[in-house]
Amino acid sequence: QVQLVESGGGWVQAGGSLRLSCTASGRTLSSYNMAWFRQAPGKEREAVAASRWTDGATYYVDVAQDRFVISRDNADTTLFLRMNNLSPDDTAVYYCAATPRLITRTTWHLPERYPSWGQGTQVTVSS
Repeated sequence: QVQLVESGGGWVQAGGSLRLSCTASGRTLSSYNMAWFRQAPGKEREAVAASRWTDGATYYVDVAQDRFVISRDNADTTLFLRMNNLSPDDTAVYYCAATPRLITRTTWHLPERYPSWGQGTQVTVSS
């Protein structure tokens, strides 16, 4: 497993933007397939976006498709989630997750696919 640390959460007004970051303690993200999940109060954890290391493929949940962008820096040390046009429905704790296992179009959104998780960062969007 790898230790992950998220940052960049905070409070923003509806329509605003935030960029979340995720780093691995003591190593790069190379060879790991990465994902962002979120969990709102009283709701189950849901996948938001994922990045496949081998070919750079990305996956998004429908509500994030046109507003969020998942990316990695060139050195593969940091995973980002750029979130634009935020709404109160995006309020949640956002988690970074990593797996050495292959992720595909049909498996990337499954929490059990990812053995490593960060502690989460709170995103609050006010109306």
